[in-house]
Amino acid sequence: MSDGRFGGWRVKTVCIVQARMASTRLPGKVLLRLGSATVLGHVLRRAQAVPGVNEVCCAIPDTQDCHAISDEAMRAGATIFRGSECDVLDRYYQAACATNADIILRATSDCPLLDPDVCDQVLALRARENADFATNNMPPSWPHGLDCEVVTFAWLERAARRAEKKLEREHVMPFVRNHPDARKVNLKYPGERMDHLRWTLDNPRDWAFFEALWPRLPDGPTAYGYKTPLAVVSADPSLTAINAGQHRLDSLSKSIKES
Repeated sequence: MSDGRFGGWRVKTVCIVQARMASTRLPGKVLLRLGSATVLGHVLRRAQAVPGVNEVCCAIPDTQDCHAISDEAMRAGATIFRGSECDVLDRYYQAACATNADIILRATSDCPLLDPDVCDQVLALRARENADFATNNMPPSWPHGLDCEVVTFAWLERAARRAEKKLEREHVMPFVRNHPDARKVNLKYPGERMDHLRWTLDNPRDWAFFEALWPRLPDGPTAYGYKTPLAVVSADPSLTAINAGQHRLDSLSKSIKES
């Protein structure tokens, strides 16, 4: 669930999904099709299924090559915001301003198995602990591809105004993650760590994994949870082997190429 009140007034929770067309390892990856929808379409549909999220906004660079992403996001019913290509932090901040967001749920467009319930748990944890920032990958314990981050507008604005390092501008959340004054909480995986599982789309090996996995999953509008693909890969370890052994790219190290 998402907190309905914050400091005594109604709040607006916006999921902002960053997306871009360029990628050195897998160009146009977010528009590749998996079953009935594109990768981006799956992400946006799942973001819309997060309980308590009032709006889903797709934040994309203001470049000509991203027109197709804008069209796809509109078809999915998302709000479109176009901003800086390289200053992703500013793009996020301006998108939050444009949507009047009080709480921001951050997701990336290359994770088509994003779990609405996991996102909701992170939102609820932040609200329950009255934290400034919440995530489920500090340290990682969930399958890589279920990552999400939640931040208050006040702290996103603080980061946008004060962050100076290139890393902080390109990766959105490092300023908040590393700030000693920010109250931070982390949602741990409920059991043995599963962060060795790679469910994110970064390169051809990842695409081969999704192409092999997707026919074994339900196809359609229902945003099933992570336990469905987990059961499939647990029953057939050869699937996980397709893209195993790659360094995990979390929110602190993820390249601008995926932003």
